[in-house]
Amino acid sequence: MKRTLFIIIAILLGGTLMAQPAKRRTTTSNAVAKAQNAAKKAATDRASLMFPTSDAMPEDVSWRRDIYRQLDLTIDKNAPLYYPVQPIGNQCNLFTYLFRLVLTGRVNAYDYKITGNESFADKDKIVVKDFLTRYSIYYEEENGKVTVADADVPSEQVKRYYIKESSYFDQRTGTIHTKVVALCPILLEGGEFGEDVATPQPLFWMKYDDVAPYLSKLPVMASDLNNVTNMTADDYFTMNRYDGKIYKTNNMQGKVIADYCKTDSAMKKEQLRIEKQLSDFEDHLWGHAQPADSLATDSAQVDAKADKSARTSKKEKSAKGSATNSRRSSSSKSKEKAQAADSGSARVSARRERR
Repeated sequence: MKRTLFIIIAILLGGTLMAQPAKRRTTTSNAVAKAQNAAKKAATDRASLMFPTSDAMPEDVSWRRDIYRQLDLTIDKNAPLYYPVQPIGNQCNLFTYLFRLVLTGRVNAYDYKITGNESFADKDKIVVKDFLTRYSIYYEEENGKVTVADADVPSEQVKRYYIKESSYFDQRTGTIHTKVVALCPILLEGGEFGEDVATPQPLFWMKYDDVAPYLSKLPVMASDLNNVTNMTADDYFTMNRYDGKIYKTNNMQGKVIADYCKTDSAMKKEQLRIEKQLSDFEDHLWGHAQPADSLATDSAQVDAKADKSARTSKKEKSAKGSATNSRRSSSSKSKEKAQAADSGSARVSARRERR
């Protein structure tokens, strides 16, 4: 009996000793996975914190105008966002970069509504696999991880962007700013193999503030004459280096320009009118266009007035002098004529006297 009990105890202890290392390994692997996830999250947060973000737009600004623009990437000023079409080493274009951010879940993307207005609610977040299926983008999935090869990313077809920008007056600093608020890449399908017009398909909206920390790490080439990539994509948008045509403004009726401008000339005229409204507001903010250095301006105006008055006085003096000289010359001529006449009469009288 004792022997049997001893054998049972030995078996139980042996099983415990054999299971312990596996349990330890499981605990260790879980700890490593948690540490890796924490490190990844910390790296993402660090990318946001290390980025010198621009000032956020205050909520209580006294004036704001929301403008929607369309960027054509085939023109020179917007070309830095399009090239290289396929990644070359560490270089890629804007859409490939944004696509990777959405695919890896680092940045959220939101459905494009028929109305064209952006919505950043949680219910409007896109599901990556549904998005890939909708636009026939080939992907592979392994252990729940979705991957897309560089050749399957439709970066070559994304030749336009919608951007939303807000021009606002900050009453705290007395300055006017223009800030990009949202981005929307546009896929152009068709236009090849005999088709005349490509069909634009807006893909999704993205918050600019969400992607700004990552765009600060995407170098772009700003000039054909200087091939040094000394500018980032965030610098490009922050400094408003893009060239985009206005297609919509935030208005009470929710209309785009094409709704009430039926011809190209009318649309162009309306776009110019809106651009002029923006510039006029800045020019007449203080009642007139006031340069930065008012003291220098005042002194320049005083100097200009002095120069003008001096030139006027010189002109008046020269005019008076010429008039005086003309009078003097005319009087001297008349005197000479009179003297000549007197001398002539004297000679005649002298001759008469001699006779």
